[in-house]
Amino acid sequence: MPIAPGSRVGKYEVRTLLGQGGFGMVFMGHDTALDRDCALKFLLPEHTSRPEILQRFLKEARSAAKIKHGGIVTVFECGTVEGAGPPLDGMAYIAMELLEGESLSDRVKRGPMPVEHALEITRQVASALAAAHAVGIIHRDLKPDNIYLVPDPATTFGERVKVLDFGIAKLADDTGGNAAKTSTHMIFGTPKYMSPEQCKSTAKVDERSDIYALGCILFEMVCG
Repeated sequence: MPIAPGSRVGKYEVRTLLGQGGFGMVFMGHDTALDRDCALKFLLPEHTSRPEILQRFLKEARSAAKIKHGGIVTVFECGTVEGAGPPLDGMAYIAMELLEGESLSDRVKRGPMPVEHALEITRQVASALAAAHAVGIIHRDLKPDNIYLVPDPATTFGERVKVLDFGIAKLADDTGGNAAKTSTHMIFGTPKYMSPEQCKSTAKVDERSDIYALGCILFEMVCG
């Protein structure tokens, strides 16, 4: 493991490993300047040298940071590690809000949900998506894994939604150099939740593809 608990990244102290995937690792961290816990997401060293993956990783933070909505995970900062020594130096990271609860994916695995509960989750996700779309950001990979349910006794069903992972988000008005990277032969997303137009061409995706994905998620919540 390239990152050891107790390591320091600027003002952040790395603590417990929360999860690891093919591209990165997520730790619970602590902001020593503000005395608050956070989540620290690192891109694995073998991917940092690949510009397209590094760009996508940092884009996740920058896209989420543009959206002002309680249903979008809060990003504190992003960048690359400097001055920490090997193996941390040069690794890309994102510092973000630490969430408690579970993913919608884990919830759905336990079986169908009551219709009223599923509709409330859908309503909250739709509100978060509307905020993203209002600033020209299309998620493009909405799925239960990217929806987190955070305990909140003040809400009707005792939890509220957080939408995560804008790593392959697209700017709706992206008609410049970046648009060339989303040409007809480039397909991003998770097939199970992709709209027909997204399956054919990522370049033609707009807000309606996110709405289609949300409809698929609603069906899955109700039917299992």
